Amino acid sequence: MNVAAAYTFAWRHATKIPEPVLRGLFTAVADITWLRRTKGVRRMEDNYARVRPDLDAAAVRRLSRAGMRSYMRYFREAFTLQGLTPERLRARVRVEGYDQHVRPAVDGGGAASLALGHLGNWDLAGAYGSQYLASVLTVAERLKPEELFEEFLRFRGSLGIDVLALGNGDTLGALVRGAKEGHKLIPLLSDRDLTSTGVEVDLAGHRARVAAGPALLGLDAGIPVHGVGITYERLHGARRRAAGTPWGIVIRFCPPLPVPDAGLPRDEQVRLLTQGWVDQLARTIVEHTHDWHMLQRVFVADLGPARQNGARGRRDG
Repeated sequence: MNVAAAYTFAWRHATKIPEPVLRGLFTAVADITWLRRTKGVRRMEDNYARVRPDLDAAAVRRLSRAGMRSYMRYFREAFTLQGLTPERLRARVRVEGYDQHVRPAVDGGGAASLALGHLGNWDLAGAYGSQYLASVLTVAERLKPEELFEEFLRFRGSLGIDVLALGNGDTLGALVRGAKEGHKLIPLLSDRDLTSTGVEVDLAGHRARVAAGPALLGLDAGIPVHGVGITYERLHGARRRAAGTPWGIVIRFCPPLPVPDAGLPRDEQVRLLTQGWVDQLARTIVEHTHDWHMLQRVFVADLGPARQNGARGRRDG
């Protein structure tokens, strides 16, 4: 199967399909995938079981069904985002904490380093942010095949999001330069370590490996670091009619994290900032676990021996 061609076809034609039909189709895909207990579903259940020790195996299994439906909802919305009117885009998004915690710095000519998890619909949040909050600059994981990666770049560019390719030159330096231009939101999906050089933290009572990017950017650019949780919510009445769908998202901006003591070693500053935003997101992950689309290994106990040893070395060093 040509994955890039399939994604391209979906982006070009999904907007022509009535919303209820498309919603039913993607719900069916989610349920079939869940019933088959694919590798991704099993990993999702393992991750859910770690953050929700209060649930038995049957409850985790039910939660993973809701998780797969949430995940497929993300893809369904992604394929139709380019066709949204400004009115529908605004109706689908509710924002909490931005005016209090982020707007003063950004509107004053600054920037914010935003640590995101794979929660809700981050592309919808980015599209909303670029239209109604500030310029959005981010980083994308380089996907294979290359044609698929190029499609994702075009897709996010069409939403008004400026995207850098992870590992393409000095990515951190480019982010720092972008931050210093001002009036920027810089969201980074960081609840999974893609580089094997991440930071080991406590996530909901378990050791996990996450990305150092938000903390490094905050330190190098001298900008605040915030955790940002994105979750789905049911829409009703006039807002549902305006949105054209029964689902919207809530973007919750957390307060800026305290700046670590400048006298501390840089690694310790990074660790403190990283643990700070992980703590901010952990509550959202526990309370809205089904919106956490984590189908990969993130907890240290689940990593292979080589990555476990690497994580242990960075922690002890």
